[in-house]
Amino acid sequence: MTSAAMRSPYSPVPARVANTADIEPIVATMTTAFFDDPMWGPAFPDAEHRAEQAATFWRVFVTSSLRFPWMLVTDRVESAALWMPPGEVELTHEEESGFDGFLSDLVGREVADGILGIFSSLESVHPTEPHYYLSLLGTHSAHRGRQLGMGLLTENLDRIDAIGAPAYLESCNPANNRRYESVGFVAADRITIASGHVVTTMWRPAR
Repeated sequence: MTSAAMRSPYSPVPARVANTADIEPIVATMTTAFFDDPMWGPAFPDAEHRAEQAATFWRVFVTSSLRFPWMLVTDRVESAALWMPPGEVELTHEEESGFDGFLSDLVGREVADGILGIFSSLESVHPTEPHYYLSLLGTHSAHRGRQLGMGLLTENLDRIDAIGAPAYLESCNPANNRRYESVGFVAADRITIASGHVVTTMWRPAR
């Protein structure tokens, strides 16, 4: 166990790099994890169709992330963490160019503009210093309360510490801020999105 893990109140859990067979289980995990999230839940206001729409939305990011060896999951994909390596972006240029139309077709123009506005707000304060970016961290609703998400994060941070790189995330649920602080993240900025919800961006220096 590394010194970073020893300072963490959470025990690392075994993790592996995801593969194409994991796409649908990861999408299911993210869909349930963020269904009632204070930012991403209201971003899909049609509660009746939210799960279907959100799953289609998350699938784009999950699938694209597999081009890097940093989509990390627990053994049965109870938890998943999508990391972007330094200098990389979440979507390829081709995916990005078609994303506006994809989103509008999926949820309608008004809702699509709201989601794009969230991304724009987050991007406006994204640090330029090279870092590992935690784009998504979620635990399937059937496995909550077992500290799998924070255990996976602790394991992921051990790997990043071994490289000697900083890490960055956006905490869209204030209930998670203290958990992230407990593993070394420090609040950097606070962003108020159009809905009035406050997102805390957090930075963890290299170790």
